[in-house]
Amino acid sequence: MIVSIMRPPYTITENIVKLVAAISHQLGEVQGASLHKPKTELRKRNRIKTIQSSLEIEGNTMTEEQITALLENKLVIAPAKDILEVQNALALYGQIREFNPFKVTDLNKAHAVLMKGLVDKPGKFRSKNVGIVKGSKVEHLAPSGDMVNGLMNDLFDYLKKDSDLLLIKSCVFHYEFEFIHPYLDGNGRMGRFWQTVVLLKEYPVFEFLPVESLIKQRQKEYYKALSISDKSGHSTAFIEFMLQVMTDALADALKTGNRSVTAQERLEMFRDIIGDRDFSRKEYMVNFRDISMATASRDLKKGTDDGLLERVGDKIKTVYRYI
Repeated sequence: MIVSIMRPPYTITENIVKLVAAISHQLGEVQGASLHKPKTELRKRNRIKTIQSSLEIEGNTMTEEQITALLENKLVIAPAKDILEVQNALALYGQIREFNPFKVTDLNKAHAVLMKGLVDKPGKFRSKNVGIVKGSKVEHLAPSGDMVNGLMNDLFDYLKKDSDLLLIKSCVFHYEFEFIHPYLDGNGRMGRFWQTVVLLKEYPVFEFLPVESLIKQRQKEYYKALSISDKSGHSTAFIEFMLQVMTDALADALKTGNRSVTAQERLEMFRDIIGDRDFSRKEYMVNFRDISMATASRDLKKGTDDGLLERVGDKIKTVYRYI
């Protein structure tokens, strides 16, 4: 039996094809340069930048320095609501890998963390009708409250079952989420966060890539892309905008992220990639194109000597697996 999927409307333009190709190439470079899992301090800094940017878009006044101080349990002078928003966001991003991008229940769990103490029923879809007002003008009239559950289930079906690239589907989800506006509050933050959750399914680098900083810098363009998509009835303009942001964020990472990587870091990174599968030295080198055969051999010997790897076979038939 063929099950039909309710696919949101959008068109794959020549520009989208070019941007996807560029991002795919950049992701290969990121992998080859071992930049997909930055050092702890850079991860911390980028996460703070991401949280500050996403919250500032929604009116939060706290700076990166204040968020850093809060993370270090130092006294921070700021509005209580702003502090709570930051504390919730820090808790949420700390759990980012625990969420299944294809489960509505996980989305609601994430919203419950993000909006704890800020709304009456965090983690619950709205049943009321809402509109987004800017100044004296209604900018967007969201679908009625009694349609939300059905629309969100359709959106998750598309996300899980449609054959399009995950890069594109993550952008479509982000737009459609904002269009549906499923919660009474926190939709902007959640839409941006969940796009990252979706991307992490295939691309680990997005966990620590401050995409939201670029969105904040281009806030007018972000809202313009949402508006154009609303008026046209399809998300094509928003997909193009978000893909451009991604490629620019990856370009920044490649430009500023070159660094020496230790054998231990390479071994830890490769474990995330290969899981519990057997692999050869050649396969290891494919993921670290900047190292020599001798360096790869030293890495694998270190992993074996340290009890991280098990070596099976001999000479050209040698394979390794993580213990």
